[in-house]
Amino acid sequence: MNIAYLTTEAVPFAKTGGLADVCGTLPSRVSALGHDAAIIMPAFRSVHHGGLPVEPTEISFAIPMSPRKLIGCRLLKSVIPGGSVPVWFIDQPQYFDRDYLYGTPAGDYSDNAERFAFFCRAAIQAISRIGGSPDVIHCNDWQTGLVPALIQSDPAIGVPLKNAATVMTIHNLAYQGQFPAQAFEWTGLGWEHFRHTSFEFYSQLNFLKTGIVTADMVTTVSPRYSQEIRTLHHGCGLDGVLQSVTDRLVGITNGIDQTVWNPATDPRLSANYDLASWREGKWVNKQSLQHQFGLEVSNEVPLIGLIGRLAAQKGWDLILPVLRWHLEEDRATQWIVLGSGEPRFEEELRELAHRFPSRFALHLGFSDELAHRIEAGSDIFVMPSHYEPCGLNQLYSLRYGTVPIVTPTGGLADTVVDCTETTLADGTATGFYVKTSVPAALDEAIGRALNLRYHHPSKWTQIVETGISQDWSWARSAKEYESLYVRSIALKTRAKQTQAD
Repeated sequence: MNIAYLTTEAVPFAKTGGLADVCGTLPSRVSALGHDAAIIMPAFRSVHHGGLPVEPTEISFAIPMSPRKLIGCRLLKSVIPGGSVPVWFIDQPQYFDRDYLYGTPAGDYSDNAERFAFFCRAAIQAISRIGGSPDVIHCNDWQTGLVPALIQSDPAIGVPLKNAATVMTIHNLAYQGQFPAQAFEWTGLGWEHFRHTSFEFYSQLNFLKTGIVTADMVTTVSPRYSQEIRTLHHGCGLDGVLQSVTDRLVGITNGIDQTVWNPATDPRLSANYDLASWREGKWVNKQSLQHQFGLEVSNEVPLIGLIGRLAAQKGWDLILPVLRWHLEEDRATQWIVLGSGEPRFEEELRELAHRFPSRFALHLGFSDELAHRIEAGSDIFVMPSHYEPCGLNQLYSLRYGTVPIVTPTGGLADTVVDCTETTLADGTATGFYVKTSVPAALDEAIGRALNLRYHHPSKWTQIVETGISQDWSWARSAKEYESLYVRSIALKTRAKQTQAD
């Protein structure tokens, strides 16, 4: 099969979240199964200044954004480092050469509808110009959501692309790309196409809804999340739309790159370790963190780690009260936080770090090296998200022998098995569930974990080693996507036969 991946993020070229990890890894894993894969994405500023080899090409073209507005672009080319999957960049500085991908800390860019309508149309043109005849066009998140509908509706698009099956992956339903109806003009189509069966959603243009209803297959990044988003509570207003495509909606859990996230070979760690040596290895890495941040050096005191966005979605309304209880009541725990986000959360964390420097370590911002070291040096990882399409840090934690404490939602429920008498007995327990979304429930889950660690060390060892032994590699996920692509091609073929009849 020939698969074209359309995305706005792919490591190591551009990243704001998990979308980049997926699109920077999945194409290579699918390619390793014997298929042709290519990535098409915008040439953001990070592409030009990231220090990676990017070559110009002789391919250029223009997109008519309105009767009086013709926007030109050229294609640049690179490859995913360490592999052979080509990455084609749409270089249009007016739209993409900016400090941020989607907006400043003050808010989204006001022309995002125009920017990403251009990207969708230019990506389609790019596929034709690079000589590809893809069997599957795999779109990712709202920024690419117009593509399946444009391929259906634009008479200027040739037969090879119209014959391609389209897959739309929802990485986070909360971000939909919804704009006033006037933004529809950037699609280049006549207003007769602005209808509820494609682009229109309650009199507005909704990029993600457009992709959902017009793609041949729709996927999410975990099976549980694919079920949750069809409910009123998690549907973000699109639950009815998603219920209408239940027969072609599939959840596939993200993988992790086990060449990068491997405690046995990770060059960022103070000591490498594996299933046989995790106790010694984690203790060396824990000491290193304690020394670096001025925490009391002790292996008896459990170190609780947190990494990620400081946002309400991630459960900081639960975490902060519990963190205060532990610190102010002088409980026998240490905490370390890496992340950035909402100013209210950053301010409170700064205040706690100032008051309790020997028991609470804080790094505001992002550090890939420190993220690896926290996963290796922590005993427990806390992740009480209110919703989580998939989540990656709980997978890194399992791999690094750090016991995750999570809310049973989305991908967290799909990847972490709650520690109960039954799951301990059958050897499947890998972590602890926060039963309800209140601070007391998080505190209770941490208490259960600490009780097991202190009073039942053999059982603690069991859940650590069960977690380390899990296979959450992209090799597993890629095979599921391979099957999904075959199914999407079959659906496309049947649909064409039906139209012909």
